[in-house]
Parts: sequence; C-alpha cells; structure tokens
Amino acid sequence: MFTTLSRYPLVAVFFHPDAEYSLRLMQACYEGGMRLVEFTNRGPEAPAVFTQLRQFSQQHYPGLLLGIGTIYKAEEAELFIDLGADFVVQPVTVPEVGVVCKRHNIPWIPGAMTPTEIFRALELGAEAVKVFPGVALKPAFIKAVRGPMPNVPLMVNGGIEPDEASVREWFEAGVNGLGMGALQFFEDREMQDFNSVREKVTALMTVAQKR
Repeated sequence: MFTTLSRYPLVAVFFHPDAEYSLRLMQACYEGGMRLVEFTNRGPEAPAVFTQLRQFSQQHYPGLLLGIGTIYKAEEAELFIDLGADFVVQPVTVPEVGVVCKRHNIPWIPGAMTPTEIFRALELGAEAVKVFPGVALKPAFIKAVRGPMPNVPLMVNGGIEPDEASVREWFEAGVNGLGMGALQFFEDREMQDFNSVREKVTALMTVAQKR
C-alpha cells in the first residue's frame, strides 16, 4: 500500500449511502489519477455499498486499492477485510484493530495527533500513520515532526483544502500522502458534475506528484 501511496499520494476519502453515486464518484477519482480510495464506515449502508464498490473496482479499475476508514473496533475491521478491504484506516489508534490487520496481512493506518501517539502507532505495527485532524495541526506541525522523525510514513487527513496551494504546502512540509474529502472536489452545489471532480483530481495529482 505504501508503494502505491508513494506514486499516487492523494487518497479519496468519502462516504455516501447510495451505491450508484459512490461508484460514479470513485470512477471520477480514478480517471483523474487517484489509485487509493478510503470509503468511510459512517452509516448502516456502508458494508453493502463497500461490497459493490469492491466488486466493480476489481472488474474495471486495475491498480486501485480500496480501503475502509472510520474503523474503531476489531469486529469492524474483520467485517470489511472479509468484504475485500485493501487497507484499514482509523481516526484513533486501537491496538486490537492492528492485531486483526496483521493477522490478515492488511496494511493498518491508525490515527494519531502527537509525536508520542505517532511513535506508539509505529511500535504497534502501523504501515503508515494518519495524522488527524489536519485542519487543526497545519503543515508547520509536520515540518516540526520531521526533525526527530524524518522517515516515518505520514498521511494527513481531516479538513485538507482541495486547492493546489494547500496541497503544495503540505508536501513541502514533508507528508507522504494526503487524504482528501472527495465530495469537496465538486464545483457545483448539487454535487452532480462528476467531470469537475475528474478535472480537480487531475490538477491536484499533478501538484502532489511533483513533490
């Protein structure tokens, strides 16, 4: 997973209860150049929608890694790994979830906010650490952390502005990847213009891959 993140350092993060809408959004992100999608476990429809995304992506989107986010419990990790999750993302660090991921050989990306939490997550077996929430910590935090932790794989999520200046600033600070709310990529209020999503993703990926 980290190899894919290194090449395609922006991750589409979203939840939508409608499977058809979710498929169209995933398609736009993929066509724009993304190869990592984190579907978040934020509603009762999540398992069913995730299943359809998994089946469709395996048939039509070579190279796409589809993970599950907003996981708090080991049982949730087990469920979505059984449904085909390529990686598991948390907003916090729950060691039991890490144990499940290790048993299934699935990359685990727990959430952390402080240097101590980041270090602890690595000790527990994290493949990368999700620094969260990015909106509260800012790029300067990453730059400071890079002093004592120059080689820790860090992915920042939470409130990342979907514009080129913001993306450039985060990568200049030293992040390895950014999780970005895919619903922010729309230019229209009705959030139906999937062409605008594809165009936005293409532009942001160009910036991210120049880091």
